[in-house]
Amino acid sequence: MDEPRKDLLMKVEGMTCQGCVDAVTRAIRRLDPGAEVKVDLEHGRVRVSTKAGSLEVAKALDDAGYEAEAMTG
Repeated sequence: MDEPRKDLLMKVEGMTCQGCVDAVTRAIRRLDPGAEVKVDLEHGRVRVSTKAGSLEVAKALDDAGYEAEAMTG
């Protein structure tokens, strides 16, 4: 049986451009290829619908060079 998806809101520091959006999206999709990722550059937030947990997503983003923490989930 598939794990249910979780809707997470992450605060992500250091995103400044479309390249950052692409890097953040790639980092999350390496963790969960089916994840839905919506990046809000202006507010430094990322909404993710994923099977991964918030700590896993934060670590993936940290590993990609962004300081991340869960705001929900």
